[in-house]
Amino acid sequence: MEINPLSIILVKSDSKGDRMLFRYPHATNHQRDSSQCLKRKNPYSMIIAEDSLQVSMPFPNPSNGNLTGLSDEVLSTLFAVKPELCECKFELKLNDVRFVGHPTLLPSRGPKEVNSSMLFNVVFALQAQASHSVVKCYYDLSRRLGIALRHEERRCGFLTEEIKIMVSTHDEVAARSEEESDSDESPYETILQKSSLARDLKSIFNSLSTSGIINIMIDKWIQVSFCLPQKVHQTHKKGFVVDPEIIDRCLNSLRPYHGLLLLTEPTDLRDSLPTDHSPALCRLIQMYNPLKSLQTLAADSDLTLAQVFQLTGHLVYWAKATIIYPLCESNVYVVSPDAVLTNRMLEAFSEQFPGMCLLQVISEFSLPTSISQKLNPLSQPQQQTQLVKIIIWLLKNHLLLQLHTYVQYMPTVHGRSSVNIADAPNGLSSSPPDTLPEDESAVALDDGSWSLSVTPKGTPNDSKADISLDKTDDLYSYQSDGYPSDDIILLERLCRMGYFKGGHHLEEIMYLENIRRSQLLQILDKFRDVLITCESEDPAMALFYSQPASR
Repeated sequence: MEINPLSIILVKSDSKGDRMLFRYPHATNHQRDSSQCLKRKNPYSMIIAEDSLQVSMPFPNPSNGNLTGLSDEVLSTLFAVKPELCECKFELKLNDVRFVGHPTLLPSRGPKEVNSSMLFNVVFALQAQASHSVVKCYYDLSRRLGIALRHEERRCGFLTEEIKIMVSTHDEVAARSEEESDSDESPYETILQKSSLARDLKSIFNSLSTSGIINIMIDKWIQVSFCLPQKVHQTHKKGFVVDPEIIDRCLNSLRPYHGLLLLTEPTDLRDSLPTDHSPALCRLIQMYNPLKSLQTLAADSDLTLAQVFQLTGHLVYWAKATIIYPLCESNVYVVSPDAVLTNRMLEAFSEQFPGMCLLQVISEFSLPTSISQKLNPLSQPQQQTQLVKIIIWLLKNHLLLQLHTYVQYMPTVHGRSSVNIADAPNGLSSSPPDTLPEDESAVALDDGSWSLSVTPKGTPNDSKADISLDKTDDLYSYQSDGYPSDDIILLERLCRMGYFKGGHHLEEIMYLENIRRSQLLQILDKFRDVLITCESEDPAMALFYSQPASR
């Protein structure tokens, strides 16, 4: 998989020249590159020019997930860039390998060292077909490591000491290799034993290849935290690649009526937080409940809604939580289209809910089913609690998808039959136009016009604006026997605000217009001839239920 790195490389360049300091994974005694193993037995032998012209240029080769084909000298020459290119993105593609790094320049530490600035570069080798999003994440990690190492160098000269250890080890191994012509010793194993920075780089590589989460202390002083979302989200959904752009689109669609569902236990999440964690995040986790909306969580946690949004985005990015609609009886769920059942899931479900079968439970949601349909009025409270726990477990494992009701206004001949002005409520006209007027601005009042109060989109009912509708703009002329005028006024207001164009679900309309579900259901029932409903997922949550991308 192109998400995993092929190698991590540390290169330095100073007044003494450029040098490859460390690379991992390095070639073992039985896996050394042929270009590095060929040595002249006689140091005074001559190289024939004709032979050198026939020697092919080595190219990087991602063999078995490792980087081979280029010598240390070639790599150090490529990655030791000019000072003008420091503090910028470094990206180089050679055949099937792409190198990504952030060259960092260290100025001289003392007045005696005038021209002793040093450049170092932490470079990641990736598959050439790695996506732009993956490359961007690795560049961000290289930049963070550069900032941390520069900080430690200024604080206590940590990088200088580590470089001395690595350079001396390289020289010692090279000296032994000259004495013993058949020696094939790798200096990197010795460097791993002596250098803490080398062990940190090895730990970073292993974490990127396994979990995708890095929490490491450089020099036991400064912490570097990093998350590779394309990797970490696969722990909850195998094979599903979530790019940061998908998470950004989800967070941009986030609304106060949405809820939060932790993918790990709250106690485990609190224990995993670093010592300098945000108190606001701790309060949010403490007040967490999947039945609460983000707005309610903000009030209970004594945080602003903007803070809750930021913390929610942080948890979603690190695959610690996902976005849901707060659990309630009206929620409708169906089996996710890309749900995958594994033996591990079956065993985990049986262990969590003894005596129940996951296959039987998931089959009950083959068709869209609401929680109210699953509840039995005669059941015990323990059974209702268990049902909620089961739905939460299914949502955590991305086995269920919530559906919302969207409304589309579609006038019909029967729904727009002519009525007399005297019979129509509020003096509605009997000659409706064919299309919905585009202009929602106020129209001048005359003898046959009427006005009503509407709510601007995105605000509750406390801020009102008057819209005047001419009697010729009779959009909803129905046979109005038994229809209260309040229902027609509400219908007119919601249509004018654009809520009945199929782009807003009922929960969103309820929040934006501060109305009850029963009012909307009453409107849908009374005007069912012209209001068409359909069920679909919320765009903010559907991004995490798409089919796995072909990588």
